Amino acid sequence: MTEKESTELRAVENQLIAITEAFLVELGRERAQRTLTRDASLQRDLTIDSLGKVELFHRIEAFYEVELSESVLIQADSLTELAQAIIDAKSSKGQVKRKDFVAPEKETEFDPLRAKTLVEVLLKRAAKEPNRAHVFLQDDAGNEKTITYGMLLENAKKIAHGLQEWNIEVGETVAIMLPTSEDFFYTFFGILLIGAIPVPIYPPFRPDRIEEYAVRAANILKNAEVRLLITFQKAERLSDLLKVFISSLKAVITVDTLNKNEGHYHPIHINEKMPGLIQYTSGSTSLPKGVLLTHENLLANIRAIGQAIHLTSSDVAVSWLPLYHDMGLIGSWLNSFYHANTIVIMSPLSFLSRPERWLWTIHYHRATVTGAPNFAYELCIRRISEKNLAGLDLSSWRLSFNGAEAVNPRTLENFIKKFAPYGFKEKTMYPVYGLAESSVALTFPPLNRAPKIDVIDRTLFQTEQKAVPINDKGPNSLQIVCCGKPLALHEVKIVDENSQEVPERTVGNLYFRGPSSMQGYYNQPEATKAIYHDGWWNSGDLAYIADGEVYIAGRKKDVIIKAGRNLYPDEIEEAAGQVNGVRKGCVVAFGTHDPKWGTEKLIIVAETKEDSNALHKKIISEITDKVSVVLGILPDEVLLVSPKTIGKTSSGKLQRAACKQAYLNNELKKAHLPFSVQIAKLYVKSFATKLSNGVKFILKSLYSLYVGILVVLSALGLWTLSLVTKAKTFSWICHHWAKVGLKLIGCPLTVTGAEHLKEQGTCVYVANHASYIDAIVLLAILPPGISFVAKRELLKVAFLRGIMKKTNTITVNRTDFSSNVSESNEIAEMLRQGKSVALFPEGGFSYATGLRPFKLGPFKVAVDANAAVCPIALEGTRHMMRGDTPLLTPKHIKVTIGEKCYPESGEWKEVMRLHNQARQVIAEHCGEPSIDY
Repeated sequence: MTEKESTELRAVENQLIAITEAFLVELGRERAQRTLTRDASLQRDLTIDSLGKVELFHRIEAFYEVELSESVLIQADSLTELAQAIIDAKSSKGQVKRKDFVAPEKETEFDPLRAKTLVEVLLKRAAKEPNRAHVFLQDDAGNEKTITYGMLLENAKKIAHGLQEWNIEVGETVAIMLPTSEDFFYTFFGILLIGAIPVPIYPPFRPDRIEEYAVRAANILKNAEVRLLITFQKAERLSDLLKVFISSLKAVITVDTLNKNEGHYHPIHINEKMPGLIQYTSGSTSLPKGVLLTHENLLANIRAIGQAIHLTSSDVAVSWLPLYHDMGLIGSWLNSFYHANTIVIMSPLSFLSRPERWLWTIHYHRATVTGAPNFAYELCIRRISEKNLAGLDLSSWRLSFNGAEAVNPRTLENFIKKFAPYGFKEKTMYPVYGLAESSVALTFPPLNRAPKIDVIDRTLFQTEQKAVPINDKGPNSLQIVCCGKPLALHEVKIVDENSQEVPERTVGNLYFRGPSSMQGYYNQPEATKAIYHDGWWNSGDLAYIADGEVYIAGRKKDVIIKAGRNLYPDEIEEAAGQVNGVRKGCVVAFGTHDPKWGTEKLIIVAETKEDSNALHKKIISEITDKVSVVLGILPDEVLLVSPKTIGKTSSGKLQRAACKQAYLNNELKKAHLPFSVQIAKLYVKSFATKLSNGVKFILKSLYSLYVGILVVLSALGLWTLSLVTKAKTFSWICHHWAKVGLKLIGCPLTVTGAEHLKEQGTCVYVANHASYIDAIVLLAILPPGISFVAKRELLKVAFLRGIMKKTNTITVNRTDFSSNVSESNEIAEMLRQGKSVALFPEGGFSYATGLRPFKLGPFKVAVDANAAVCPIALEGTRHMMRGDTPLLTPKHIKVTIGEKCYPESGEWKEVMRLHNQARQVIAEHCGEPSIDY
């Protein structure tokens, strides 16, 4: 570097220090100001997160009149690095690259209407049109890489092979913690190809809240019982920390590691009932819950969307939405994947740093369809200057979804007004409603209609929950955006607290059902049960219907009841956000119980950059006045906090419940610890967890050794007795051996419904299968002399052969013995002779939690032999002896024995009836989610 270059670099660095210092003063970061140097880390030392960097870089760009690349925004972590990037940008100033218009793809040759799974769509499309462009993946410089369907399949197969090398089984979960990149697409379908379940989670973005992120991510991974976490190299350090807290996790690996395995994946038969995704909700009102969606659910929603908006393969979509969020993953990418319309995918940071890139991408690709939450349209209104719009043509844009959060009527009006001169049409704006529990989309308005806004009486709405139209848009009016009617084959209804439908224009709970509705919350049966009512799902949203169309009033959990009125936070937050000095989109309103008056206090928390007491008093006064004018009611408390205090979900929604809890715990004004301190705390927690896990490992090892010794000694004894005793006597011995053995290993039994075992007659006992210990539990609870149906592989174990022969155990192909006539006949003949049998209709078990589909063979045999079916639910055995885990844990085991079901005829419908009744009983009492594939 020459002396001149060195002098220029120092001058730029000094100016950057001045700009950054002013920025830190606004943020109220006194500690960070003391550590500000040209080499200080923006993230670690100055605790400036990604959104803070966006704002800081905007100021720097405005000062130097340059445009920094997205890679600089991501990679630059010190003012020295930033200074060099500015010098480079100044030297290339004016070299603006203009892009040519991109021609859309021709109509597709393949109609996926008959496809039953996403995997089938990929296999057939890649076979018919391997070179068809699927994704244009845009980098920070605007360059685009084309991903074809052939490339998607080829690379997904590599991932699939790598996963199989890690022994990932059908139905097990694999987490994807990747940024927007081609690796995400390949990984997602690689997981699906082997019948495993993808679990997208968002990568860490905010170093100032790294500890919160780690706790949240650990909760998700633990709930999903993730077997592998696929991430990128820079996140491996954090991921390794997470691994300590997740007992199910085999490893944390990168895509490159998976691709190193040479060979080909072994195809798995995938059907429409198999899980295609666990989508974790954003957690704006509670801890995240995993929405379990099958291939059938996903395809039903995607097809309904396509039908509603007349989507064809000649359409072009653009999306910057995160791929870990349902609107970006399903509504944008998978929707385009299915309909074969090309989609341009940008990173979320690309949009947040320069919102105009979204619009210019629509311009160059002549895009027709895109979508975003309301805040994105607001960002375009406020952030994009006129000089960045010169020459922009948005006339190709026919549909712009606005959903995933409350739709603001003012935003719609202002966006249309600002961009109409550039070809944006009023009817293009398309407010919609959906939720992860319905795959993503639920209600859409008709096409080619301007947004419909209901103007209603505010007082009646708040006091009587009635949406009464008025003509006056004055202070007593309230405007709510129409979100249309349910998608084809889907239904909604508005009900009161007793689940009874209410008249039109009456606010109530929005219930929904349809082919897109989830299977339930993964591993959270109580949460699932809480929102499922007689075939309908409770959305948790309040809404009303007018002229058959849905209007969303707000989240039920967020409603504030004060002075006999229902107050909705969105309106309060919007009013407070209009006050000068309050950060846009950073206001939370909630209610807290007032024991004195038996009502709720209205609390408003707002972020501000101002730090003087005089300005704080002024802002609080103006917020109070503004809310009073809008609502006719005074807030009980207005609290100002520093920027980045109010938490947001991965999709940008305000975390009202978390903010309320922090307020109640007096933690709102507590400063976030520096990144280094949070990392240190995580390492301490990690070490403590490792220490705890080490102690548990020793105890489990000793316990497992103890159980192993008992098993070996008793097995030798049983084998010897099988040689010298009669079958009846030996069955009695096995029965009591199992009962005593379970007590000796610390696994007491609680049996409910034992009276059903006393009923006379032959019977097929069917139980869920979660562990090797299941057979011992059945031996202990069932009367002696019952024959077991077991997998043929057990005959390879020498000492078991004699025991199985002595107890008349029937060996079968565990996948489905009904496919083998001789096996079915052998069991039926035994039943006709008056001998009952016990078996596991799932055919096997794996590490993953969940009640798998039942084979029909056991029920067909029962019908053929006119024998009863007795369902038995086992709870706790999986946790005692889980999958391929060698270490055991003593566990209290619960057994529920259901009433016997008797066949009424020999027809096929009886097979299905017995199957369904038995499965229902077991599903209700096994303590695991029912997975119907």
